[in-house]
Amino acid sequence: MPENTPENTPENTPENDRALGDAQQMTGEELRVYEAVAALSVDQRPASVDEVAAMTDLPAETVRRCLDTLAEEGRLILKGDAYHLGPHDWGLEY
Repeated sequence: MPENTPENTPENTPENDRALGDAQQMTGEELRVYEAVAALSVDQRPASVDEVAAMTDLPAETVRRCLDTLAEEGRLILKGDAYHLGPHDWGLEY
């Protein structure tokens, strides 16, 4: 398996070339939801609406709206009924 270099990491592949918006443009709720998904990602666990709602103390409908918005923006990827981190250029250090 080739070593991950800046040229061949998943976040730098041509299909992920579109730039993400500034993270500072996320709402406070979106940031809380994104951080919960990132925390689950450390253990390579997908994020469900119910699990993120429990982690963030936000209503499930708010979490669903945030997850869908983050997925539309390319920050998260929806697979079935679970969300995963999308392309990013930072490391996880939890």
